[in-house]
Amino acid sequence: MRTDLLKKMAMAMLLGLMAFGVVACDNDDGPAEQAGESVDDAVDDAGDAMEDTGENIQEEAEEAQN
Repeated sequence: MRTDLLKKMAMAMLLGLMAFGVVACDNDDGPAEQAGESVDDAVDDAGDAMEDTGENIQEEAEEAQN
């Protein structure tokens, strides 16, 4: 049950990042744009980490059942 929640949270974060990426598609490379890209990368990395954690929890739960 907890893994489902983690997967849903990770998916929501990734969808949010994709939506934000569409909005921020202009070619201005000023300081705000660079900061935004850094934030995007950090949130994307966090989403990937959450997804990996969810998968690891699911695998451990499956192993514990066996």
